[in-house]
Amino acid sequence: MQDVKTYIQSLFTAKGIVVSSNKSSLFEEFIVQQDSIDAVQRIIENQNSLMDKWKIKNRIADILSQQIVIPNGTIGKPYLGHINFEKQNLTDLIFEQFEGLEELGLSFNKTNDCIEGIPNLSGDLKFTLLFKINGEEENEPLNRKVLQLVINPDPKSLWKDIPSDKTDKFWKEDDVSISDKIGEKNIVISSKRGRSHKNVGSFRDDDFAFKHFAKSGWSIVAVSDGAGSYSLSRVGSQIACNAVIDFFENHADAEKSKEFEDKIISYNETSDQSILKEIEVLAKQNLYKATVFVHNKIKADAEETFKTSPELFNNPKAKSHLDYYHATFIFALFKKYDFGYVILTFGVGDCPIAVMNLEQTETTLLNWLDVGEFGGGTRFITQSDIFHSTEHPMATRFNFKIVPDFSYLFLMTDGIYDPKFVVEANLEKSEKWNEFMEDLKGKNEDNTVVEFNPENTQIAEQLSKWMDFWSQGNHDDRTLAIVY
Repeated sequence: MQDVKTYIQSLFTAKGIVVSSNKSSLFEEFIVQQDSIDAVQRIIENQNSLMDKWKIKNRIADILSQQIVIPNGTIGKPYLGHINFEKQNLTDLIFEQFEGLEELGLSFNKTNDCIEGIPNLSGDLKFTLLFKINGEEENEPLNRKVLQLVINPDPKSLWKDIPSDKTDKFWKEDDVSISDKIGEKNIVISSKRGRSHKNVGSFRDDDFAFKHFAKSGWSIVAVSDGAGSYSLSRVGSQIACNAVIDFFENHADAEKSKEFEDKIISYNETSDQSILKEIEVLAKQNLYKATVFVHNKIKADAEETFKTSPELFNNPKAKSHLDYYHATFIFALFKKYDFGYVILTFGVGDCPIAVMNLEQTETTLLNWLDVGEFGGGTRFITQSDIFHSTEHPMATRFNFKIVPDFSYLFLMTDGIYDPKFVVEANLEKSEKWNEFMEDLKGKNEDNTVVEFNPENTQIAEQLSKWMDFWSQGNHDDRTLAIVY
């Protein structure tokens, strides 16, 4: 009763009505009448209802204006965006439904409060949250809040693919992939123009060559990476790979080759370490002649090209015509004997050669890399000073190894080495090479599989597809040769 009296007194005071003392008994009678009590009750209920409605309206307005953070996604890639209703201060929602997700390739999973699916559009996309909050009537229309989801484009789609100029005097194929027999082994090679070259329509600077010499039983694989900042480097890499095959096919010292073979057989029979040292000396002598032959071949081409096309030699920073042909260069010679395989290698530049044992438990790097602490440390077969360096003697660039057998022999340019091994030290770790093989066999973002089976006629196409892997910041030419 006191509440009714207090309420009526406050109401009268607010309205300027004064109850005089001589009418106090009349006022007491008034406030206890049932219709007065009912009227006060109705007023209070209406006031409370009005305040509740305002609170609901105000809360809805707050939700409509608040920012709901949703994680970004990438077109074509699985998306899972969790909406934390508690963290977003949305625990008073009694109903939520999302409209417009289906057109984006997405849906809302109420079990884990996640937007999921594979986005099929990119950009600042919009969809709608339909909701009700605690206190709203069932017949009230659903509230609508427009939400924004940023789906980034596929980075690959931002790159152009402009063909190189086929009318150019030194044009060569943008992408080449091939598989074949090589002695008793098999070989697959893919050489692909990098995205940075495709984007501007420039040429593939990498190159490769291989051959099995049936008469001698030796096989050779060569890989070269033309230095992109030198305008004719693609010619240098091409000449280097072809020239080394030419040397061993047509210009190698027959007597020295026979002496080398005889000593290998003698070493196998005696295990005489002095004979092994003689073998290593002979191997380095023969390989040295091959590298000089390659260098001179490129030099001769540079001089001849300058005579016929001097306008191509217009770089003031170039110290000689040979500089325009700068290219790294690696090659591996191998032959099967009764006791195993003999492998000879050479390397200048930052392209690794490695052999994995038959059990695939150990991988050995067969050359050291020319890498600089701050970049620019790469050396080239076109630089005459590599033949006379005291800091890095030429003899250290050659390697001789005997193995019982091998599962894989790898030669690659830095377009593969940089994204897959990152740092030079990883090339010395067998576990990193095992990871590399797992990657080739399908354990990669694109689930691309290269099946190393001699019966697989699609292996070149498979390797070519694998070579399209995405690696942020690594868009150089890629060349990978694998003997297996």
